[in-house]
Amino acid sequence: QVRLQASDPGLVKPSETLSLTCTVSVGSFTTNTFWSFFRQAPGNEREFVSAISWRGGNIYYADAVKGRFTISGDNARNTYLQMNALKPEDTAVYYCAAVAYLAAGMDLTDALDYDYWGQGTQVTVSS
Repeated sequence: QVRLQASDPGLVKPSETLSLTCTVSVGSFTTNTFWSFFRQAPGNEREFVSAISWRGGNIYYADAVKGRFTISGDNARNTYLQMNALKPEDTAVYYCAAVAYLAAGMDLTDALDYDYWGQGTQVTVSS
């Protein structure tokens, strides 16, 4: 089971901050296990936001969020996405996902390569 929770109500103003917590309670982890966040805005495909390997040795961000979002994990089963300087274009349903073993040829940015998904949570950035 993958559970996604927002730290605060998901309606914020531009430039404000919001954090998401993802808890994974299934599977076992290796250094090739990755936990990620995706988002999907109305009318758009689900897009990759950020990923972190178990134990945090590898971290990746989409260009659109680089420098504003920070992903971290606590080596237990929790992954956090700190979203700073939010913009209206960050408005979307956010999902967390986990891939148990990222093998050669798999793509962290491809939602189809993920094994587990949490329920989405709406994040709305509007003045």
